[in-house]
Formats: sequence, structure tokens, C-alpha cells
Amino acid sequence: MDVLLPPELVALAERAVVANRAIGRRVALAESCTGGLVSAALTEIPGSSDVVEAGFVTYSNQAKIKLLNVSPDMIDTFGAVSTATAWAMAQGALAASEADIAVAITGVAGPGGGTAKKPVGTVVFAQALRDGDPEEIKAERHEFGEIGRGAIRLQAALLALELLLP
Repeated sequence: MDVLLPPELVALAERAVVANRAIGRRVALAESCTGGLVSAALTEIPGSSDVVEAGFVTYSNQAKIKLLNVSPDMIDTFGAVSTATAWAMAQGALAASEADIAVAITGVAGPGGGTAKKPVGTVVFAQALRDGDPEEIKAERHEFGEIGRGAIRLQAALLALELLLP
């Protein structure tokens, strides 16, 4: 297969497409620091249109607010890189699409922009299921460290794809 992206990313995307197709599940992504990388990986796979419903690249806070209905107060209170914002992004992706599952990614890819509390390499993920129990939404923070912008984005995309696996 002629692919544009790293082989490990494409292989995991293929697993996600095949597994979600097998259970009839459609997916949506709400991406910030990955800039659409997860959506791009999924759509490298032939037949991914059976599974991929939507991808939202909401890089700015304003885009998160307008496209995914993330509360400005939430961003002001917790920051764009927080479990609260990632959770709201995943919920917003479900609300704005017909997907059955949504995964959100927001983080600090660097090389600048990090703080003592949210250093470069901090990435937050959330997974939400349509009609799922809001108490059971997965939201987690990972510290990839200062491994370089590209490596942070790749690791974030890989983890997001894992969250799409049934």
C-alpha cells in the first residue's frame, strides 16, 4: 500500500478501521496538537469511509468554542490542555456528528508553550461513547517529555488510535 505516514501509525489506523467496521461503529476525532494527524492516518486506509464520520481540527481556543461548543469558562478555568477541555471536545465531536465514539486530543507539542504545570510533551486525551454514561468517559493526561514536536505528535496520534479500538 502506498502510504504517506509512518508505518506504525498506518498499521494501528488499519487495526482501528477494521475493528470498528466489524462492530459497525463510526468514529469522530477532535484534534488540537495533532492537527488532523489521527484523521489522516485513518483515511490512509482504503474503505475507511465505512468508519470515519468526522474529524475536527480545533487548534485554537476559539475553534474549540465555536466548532465543538467547549465552554470559554472551561478553557479559562482549566486551560486548553486539561482533562476538562478534552472531555468537552470529545462530547462536542459526538454532538456535531453522527459518530458512535469520539476521541479528543489536546496538548503542548513544543518546542515552546510549556509551563511548569503543563510542560512540553503534555497531551490530554478523552474518549466518549454516544449514549454512554458520562461518568464513564475516559480522560487521561500523558507526559511524553521533550522528545521533539514530531515525536510528541506521533505518540499522541498512536495513543488516540488505541482509544478507538473496541
